[in-house]
Parts: sequence; structure tokens; C-alpha cells
Amino acid sequence: MNTTDRVFVYGAAGHTGRFVVDELLRRGLTPVLAGRSAERLDAAPQRHAALDRREVAVDDPELLRRAVDGVAAVINCAGPFLDTAIPLARAAVEVGAHYLDVTAEQPIVQSLYRVLDTPARSAGVAVVPAMAFYGGLADLLLTTALDGEHHADAVEVAIGLDRWWPTTGTRITGARNTATRLVIRDGVLTPLADPAPTSTWSYSAPLGTQAVVELPFSETITIDRHLRVGDLRSYLNTAPLDDLHDEATPPPSATDEHGRSDQRFVVDVLVRRGAQTRAITAVGRDIYAVTAPIVVEGAIRLLDGRHHGTGAQAPGEAFDAVDVLAALERDADGFQIHRDRHTTRLPQPA
Repeated sequence: MNTTDRVFVYGAAGHTGRFVVDELLRRGLTPVLAGRSAERLDAAPQRHAALDRREVAVDDPELLRRAVDGVAAVINCAGPFLDTAIPLARAAVEVGAHYLDVTAEQPIVQSLYRVLDTPARSAGVAVVPAMAFYGGLADLLLTTALDGEHHADAVEVAIGLDRWWPTTGTRITGARNTATRLVIRDGVLTPLADPAPTSTWSYSAPLGTQAVVELPFSETITIDRHLRVGDLRSYLNTAPLDDLHDEATPPPSATDEHGRSDQRFVVDVLVRRGAQTRAITAVGRDIYAVTAPIVVEGAIRLLDGRHHGTGAQAPGEAFDAVDVLAALERDADGFQIHRDRHTTRLPQPA
């Protein structure tokens, strides 16, 4: 494993990538800007002008290995991850660097677990996909709610956004990712019903009661990796999906000095074990911006040894979930955790 403070950020010129670079700098690490386009890298903000830049495509394994050689970790922010994740993660593992990404795509998380677990263990490094708003946050919340237990009879995850200004990368990834989404039923990964079930959900402020559709992201795969869940249902409110599907919806625009948009989110996680029900909620601002402190927190813990072993791991498996959420509350402006919000939604055993 490499001992350095250099972190290779692939997709550094993208919307999320710039947040990640800024967060790495704020935390005292040295980002290496990387991506497929030299022109986009050259257009990096002036505050990033002195940073090392590496133009490299993912279709040349030898060039990719040389590009990541000498860094301690690789953070992949460049979707579609179906195209970028395996080549980047393999290159990272081969040079002894940790790998993290911010994917919401279920199939590539499954592939990373299957293909790179053994090589990563042999190299003494960790591969942690979906360390982001989609995927990792729900995993960390559920792991925290379970309080050291590893089994739940039923779990509901409800993500609520007050609006969705999608990035170009989000739109491209959505068009590329056509795989059938998976849920957990009776403890087994199972294709989501078609059409997807709909319902309503009572979110905490500022959203309130909203129409929702069952729409699992990568949290289904990360949770299944390390926890035994009888039934997992993941919902998203439908209003932001209308924004996403409308080609006229603009990309996010900055409304503060950190570059964040005004978007607000709520993530509810409800858990039942036997007759006991628990609830935990995260609230905050800008799903792209908040991904940066989540993935950088993971990178820092991989570099300083505050992680649980090596190999391909889920966020809640690799890290102390309670401690990570506490760090996010401390460091991510506006991010808050609320526990045990009253709910009677989860069915109780007969």
C-alpha cells in the first residue's frame, strides 16, 4: 500500500469532482486532477491551477496504471461507472492504492465486489464503491440504526428531494444504465416489480407528505453485502423525477460561496427487528455537494487506518458508521442526523 497524501480524482473537472477536489484540499490532502479530456482539466478553477493534472482514458490499462502509480487512493467521480469503475479500480489495486467511487449504479457495485475483492485483499487495499449520497449514505444510516446488530426483518429507505437539477453526467449515466433494478425480498436480491410500486411518504420538514415510487439505487447492493435484511424497499419522491425527465430542467447552479445549489434533501431509514422499530433521518443540502465530504471522509479513513480490513467492502462494512455520520455532522455544513423520528409505517409481526 502506498504511503502518501496524494489522491487521484478521476472526473475532477466534473460537477461532483470539483466539490471532491475542494474537500480534499480543505482536509489537507493533495488531489491529482485526472480525466478523459485535457481541455476540461485545463478549464479547472483558478484555485486548482497549481495541482498536478493527468489526462488518461480508461481503455488503456498500462497508461492507467502509470497514471495512478504513486497515489494513496483513487476517487472515481466519472460516470457512467459501468464504463470507468472496473478499469480504474483494477489499476488502483495493481499499484497498491485504495479505490472509492460515488456510483448509484447497482450492476457495477456488484461487479466490483465480484471481480476485485480477492485482488484487493492480496494487495492489502480496500475497494469501496458507492461512498456517496446515493448508496453509501443509506448504508451508513441503516448500519447506525442497527447499533451493532447485523440483521433486520424489514427496512424502508425513503429519499426525498425538494427538486432535482441534474448534471450532464447524471443524464448520461441514466441513459446508459438500463439494467433491471434489484430489491431485497425474503432475504434475496430480486428484480423490482414492473411497474414499480407507488405510495406516499411522510417526510420530515421541509418536504412533508409526498407521492413516492419504489426506486432502489446502489444502497440495495451495499446493504446486502454486509447485512442480513429480510425485506428492503427504497423509495424516491416523484416530483424530482419529473425534473430529471424534463429536458428543459437546467443543471445545478451555485447559490453560496461553496458552489452549492439550493436543493434540499431528506433521507429516512426505518428498521424493524422483531417488535422493535427504529428510525434515523439525514437532512441537508445539495446531493452532489454532500457527496464530497462523504467520499473524502472515506478516503481519509482508508489512508489513516480507521477502516475494517481490506477487500471490496460496503461503506457501513468498511467504516465505523456512527463515527462517520458524526464527522459529517461536524464538517458538512447543514448536514444533520435525527434519530427515532416517530413512525408506524413498517408492518409489525403478527
